[in-house]
Amino acid sequence: MANITAKDVSALRERTGVGMMDCKKALVEAEGDFEKAIVILREKGLATQAKKAGRIAAEGLVIAAVEGNVGAIVEVNSETDFVANTDDFKNFVTLVCKTVIEANPADVDALKAAKTSTGRTVEEELQELFLKIRENIQIRRFARLEGTLVSYVHGGGRIGVLVKLDTDLGEKALACGKDVALQVASMNAPYLDREHVPADVLEGEKKIMLAQMAEDPKMKNKPEQVLAKIVEGKIGKYYTENCLVDQEFIKDGDLTVGKYVDKCAKELGGSIKIADYVRYERGEGIAKREDNFADEVASMIK
Repeated sequence: MANITAKDVSALRERTGVGMMDCKKALVEAEGDFEKAIVILREKGLATQAKKAGRIAAEGLVIAAVEGNVGAIVEVNSETDFVANTDDFKNFVTLVCKTVIEANPADVDALKAAKTSTGRTVEEELQELFLKIRENIQIRRFARLEGTLVSYVHGGGRIGVLVKLDTDLGEKALACGKDVALQVASMNAPYLDREHVPADVLEGEKKIMLAQMAEDPKMKNKPEQVLAKIVEGKIGKYYTENCLVDQEFIKDGDLTVGKYVDKCAKELGGSIKIADYVRYERGEGIAKREDNFADEVASMIK
């Protein structure tokens, strides 16, 4: 049996980032062979990773970045905010974002198979990270845009925004784009403009409005043409709340976002239009597990 010293264990931990006890067990099993111990750690780590893959990961980070005329926004989830705040996790998410920009993958599976700047694939980097933190980590989604772009990250990675501008002003338009990104982060408009609102969504809203008025004693006896005009007025308000260019601009309530962009273009002597945008909020749509702490403690002492 090989003589495993504390120095050996420490050296393996420094090389892999895995906990001391796991490093010691791997060295004992490998009879002191460092390379074999690393293989053992990776094999055991992958087995554990598969077991934990079903656990809810609703924390994590959203990162958006721009390099030249290409930008990306990604969401990577972890089980706890403690892990999400570690340098190892932050560095991994940054690496994923950079890989999206450089590799232009078609989907998450293609992204995982893409080579990173380290020479390893994203999947291999993910496995290495798991060995260190032992939590379920999921690359949930990403988007990639090309053109004149502005990125914005709010709340330390809680919300990320990527805005694309159609402009002939180049970098001069970026300050305007930054204000648009702040608007998107704050007000979360689901649609760019009225033309982007799906017809079925609009019809659904109209039905809800008519149903609400049918329940209102002051409204239900009004003629259909009067109700139709009221609905049209309410649809106008729906647009101002849900369409980015029609929203009230958060920095100047006298302007809509669209009018603010037009104002910027006029002052700069060129053209600026909002072409596209993406907004991710960490964990949105993921059902988070709600534990009863008292019940959990009781189950542990039974």
